[in-house]
Amino acid sequence: MSRPTTGGAHRGQRGTSRAEVLAALRDAPDALDVQAISRMLDLHANTVRFHLDHLVADELVERSVRTEGRRGRPRATYAALPTTDIDEDQRNYRLLAEILAGFVANTHADPSAASRDAGRAWGSYLAEEPPPHRETAAEDAVNQLTALLDDVGFAPRRSDGNQIRLEHCPFREVAADRPDVVCSVHLGLMQGALEKMRAPMRTGRLLPFVEPSLCIAEIEPEIEPG
Repeated sequence: MSRPTTGGAHRGQRGTSRAEVLAALRDAPDALDVQAISRMLDLHANTVRFHLDHLVADELVERSVRTEGRRGRPRATYAALPTTDIDEDQRNYRLLAEILAGFVANTHADPSAASRDAGRAWGSYLAEEPPPHRETAAEDAVNQLTALLDDVGFAPRRSDGNQIRLEHCPFREVAADRPDVVCSVHLGLMQGALEKMRAPMRTGRLLPFVEPSLCIAEIEPEIEPG
């Protein structure tokens, strides 16, 4: 898993639209160019290019260049690559997750606390630390957290208020059996990331399976000790 890249103009939209770009390409009968995707999703063309670059790097999308017999700049088009059967072509990470979750649940007196601590350590590792004697502004911190969750595979979407909707859980089946372990890891991941950013808020609660494919993270202001 790679570290999140530094922020930029696209940081806030990253988690909410990359999955939409990929979905648009998968639904399209033919390859699409940047302008077509931009119109379909009502996204700025530069934002679309940003997501496409990452999707190409992740080998989820193929880029082609068409001249179409015209003078001028060639037109780049993009098409989604066929998906593969992860269980056949790659190591079975679900089985590994089940083994590790079961081990933690059966060897720790407080599996939730142990899992949260493990997630917090990884969240701290993956997050970007601000310069000394500075903290990350609240809006930037939530944007960075959303981007990190997108990298992990949660397909996050910010909602009204202080909530992040997690519309895809990479370990949903394992989490359904071991929520005390898996969901606690995810909660700790978010807590550790915000702590590393020195952000003025924290992840207070993670509400698992509000809907079959939806969890909700609640972001709360950090209360200064008084």
